[in-house]
Amino acid sequence: MTIESHLARIRAKTANGERLIIGLTGAPGAGKSTLAQMLVEHLGSEAVVVPMDGYHLANTVLAQLGRADRKGAEDTFDSAGYVALLRRLRAQGNDEIVYAPVFRREIEEPIANAIPVLPETPVVITEGNYLLLERGHWRHVRELIDEIWFVDIDGDLRRERLIARHMHFGRSAAAAKEWVERSDEANARLIDATRDRADYVIDLAPGKQ
Repeated sequence: MTIESHLARIRAKTANGERLIIGLTGAPGAGKSTLAQMLVEHLGSEAVVVPMDGYHLANTVLAQLGRADRKGAEDTFDSAGYVALLRRLRAQGNDEIVYAPVFRREIEEPIANAIPVLPETPVVITEGNYLLLERGHWRHVRELIDEIWFVDIDGDLRRERLIARHMHFGRSAAAAKEWVERSDEANARLIDATRDRADYVIDLAPGKQ
């Protein structure tokens, strides 16, 4: 599969003039954000990316809840808030701008109202780990997204990318490896179990985009 085939799939589904919401899901480090950015670069003003990561709970809240040491797990997000955003995007009026939050890795915190979604934007791409999870508030996500694509990649390569990412944002090599093996991989196993519920599976291994 190529980026052209992904774009053709999107364009075929926007032919009726209605808004299309595409969800990209997959394990941490699979390449969801990379694919989302590639799609937007090709679609230009026709598309906007709204990441699920904007609904990370703040670090102070995670500390209060005793969840800071597993940030990124399903219960470290405001899942109800994310569902509410999707509902607003589904029902967005012609005179309304919907503002979505974004997660800034350099400060490890979400920033509210950072992404404006204009009513005339035909394609909304949302990406995150738990779009196909069938419990809690996450179970409502599937009904609000037109298609969910599962982004897959070789596990060893994915873990290497995760370790490099954590090191880039300040962890030592040992701390990065420990976090990936303890936290990210636990989340990955949960996410991989949802793969069969996806509408479309994409292998983002080098040369397969």
